[in-house]
Amino acid sequence: MIDQQLRATKDRIVEPVVRRLPSAVTPGRLTLMSLLGGAAAGLLAASGWQWWALAAWLASRLCDGLDGAVARRSGRQSDLGGYLDLMADAVGYVAVPLGVAAAQADRGAWVACAVLLASFYVNVMSWALLSAIAATRAVAADGRESLTTVHMPVGLVEGAETIVLFAVMLAWPGGAQVVCWVMAALVVVTVVQRLAWAARALR
Repeated sequence: MIDQQLRATKDRIVEPVVRRLPSAVTPGRLTLMSLLGGAAAGLLAASGWQWWALAAWLASRLCDGLDGAVARRSGRQSDLGGYLDLMADAVGYVAVPLGVAAAQADRGAWVACAVLLASFYVNVMSWALLSAIAATRAVAADGRESLTTVHMPVGLVEGAETIVLFAVMLAWPGGAQVVCWVMAALVVVTVVQRLAWAARALR
């Protein structure tokens, strides 16, 4: 809610820091550190190391605040960088609640975590779909005419595969866990495919 108001203040605070960073500190490396810090925060929280988890989370957020500023100052801004920055954020946003819930060993904690992550999902869909529709109206993501409202690069798991795998899950409840793990692995492959597409198309 207040991100826009804080943006100018944040830029003033980080500018002296950015000026003193060595050239080896690139936007991409800062984004990677942001991702690793978010993931580490979740793992440390799950292990009960709450203060180390907090430190990892704050370090992750610091790197997230610096990568864009370094990119702008060095003239390295790109759509790919912005995309990877959002992906790194998503890792932390998922890892931390999961880690906290895992440390509780309490069903209520898992329910709360599930509700929180569900709200994240709906929130992301609310803005991502609007953004995608606006982009699709201008041009399809890969230059082809889009046959659907939202155009996405081809991936291993799409609508048809989801229908089939969910049908198998419903028809074979005893094997649902196996289907879930298989589907999760296939979805990870799909994510990697789309990251590769982004690396080629968003430079």
